[in-house]
Amino acid sequence: MTHSPVRVRSNRFTLITWLLCCLLAGCQGSPAPLPTQPAPTASATTIPAPTATVTQTTSLGEPPAMLRTTPWPPVEEEILHLFDYDPQLSLDIQIDSEIDLNGYSSQEITYASPKGGRVPATLLVPADSSGPFAGILLMHGLPGDRSNNALFARRLVATGAVVLMIDAPFARPENRSRSSWPLTFSEVDRLEQIQLMVDLRRGVDLLIAREDVDPERIAYVGYSYGAAMGGLLAGIEPRIKAFGLMVGDGGLISHFTNAKGTPSGELTSLSDEDWQAWLELMEPIEPIRFVGRAAPSHLFFQNALRDQAVAQEDALAYQPAGSEPKKIEWYESDHFLPEQAFQHMAEWLGTEIGIDVNLYAGS
Repeated sequence: MTHSPVRVRSNRFTLITWLLCCLLAGCQGSPAPLPTQPAPTASATTIPAPTATVTQTTSLGEPPAMLRTTPWPPVEEEILHLFDYDPQLSLDIQIDSEIDLNGYSSQEITYASPKGGRVPATLLVPADSSGPFAGILLMHGLPGDRSNNALFARRLVATGAVVLMIDAPFARPENRSRSSWPLTFSEVDRLEQIQLMVDLRRGVDLLIAREDVDPERIAYVGYSYGAAMGGLLAGIEPRIKAFGLMVGDGGLISHFTNAKGTPSGELTSLSDEDWQAWLELMEPIEPIRFVGRAAPSHLFFQNALRDQAVAQEDALAYQPAGSEPKKIEWYESDHFLPEQAFQHMAEWLGTEIGIDVNLYAGS
C-alpha cells in the first residue's frame, strides 16, 4: 500500500493511552565562555528516495514488512529559519546544586533559553579523568520530564560521556499548572516545539563549550516523544553525529490522526475549525519531514512489535523517511523496551562516538 507524506495512524490508540504510556517510558529507576562562531544552519535540499537497512538478530523480533512511501519534499528555507538563534548570547548557566557520586558528579542546572525563560537540566560528568569525553543529550517522553532518563544517564556517564538531560517546555514549572497539559492543541504546541529545538541546540552549545567534551563526539538519544523530536533535531542540527530514536513516530500529527488524516480517539471532541487550525500550525514542523535531512549524521531506530502507544504503521512510516546511514531494530516488546534495547543503544553509541561500552552499568 502507498502512503502520502501526510501521516498514517491507527484509530485504536487514544490520547489517554499514549500519555499514560509515555509518562512511564524511560523510567528505568529512581532517579566556560561560549564559542564565538555561529551555530551551523542547514539549507533546503532535495531529499532522495528513502531506503532502510534492517538489522536482524535471533534475539530480536522479526521486522515487519516495510511500507512503500513517497519521498518527502524539501523543507522550505523559511521553516528552517524558525529554529535559528544568536549563538553568541550567553548561556547564563546557573548551578542549583551539585553532588559527587560514585564515579561522577551530578549538577542540577538551568540555562537561558533564547525563546524566553530558563531551561531546567541535569548534567552528569565523569569524575575519573579529565577527558576529553563524548557528549550525549537525552530527551524524555510526553508527558514526563528529564528524571525519566535518570537510570540510563547514570549508565552512560560510566562509559565516559558527559550527559545532559533537559525538560521540554511543557514540563517546566511555569507550565505544569495550566488547564490543558501537556498539549493544548493550539499555537502553544507549535511555539513549544520550536522552543524545544532551540533549547536542545543550546544544549549542544553547552556541551561543546566545555573543555572536557570532544565536539566531534556528540550524540542524541530520545525516547517516545523524545524520539519523534529527535527526527526534527536531526534535520536542523549538523553538529550531532548520531541520533538514537527509541520507540518514536513521525510527530504529533502522525500520532494523533488516523489513516484518513482526521483526529482519532479523544481528539474527535475538537471542532473541525480547531483541528484544521492546529494541523496548519504543526504540519510545517512535523519531525517526519526533517529526519530525511539527517545525513551525514547516523540514525538508529528502535521500535516495538507490541507497542500500545506508537502504532506499527506510524513507526513503519517514520523509519524509511530517515536518511542513510541508519540502523533499524524491532523488539518483541510493548512501549517499554527491554534492557537489551538499551544495551544495544549503548553498543551503537560506542561505535558512533567512542564511549567505553565495557563500562556500561547495564552490562
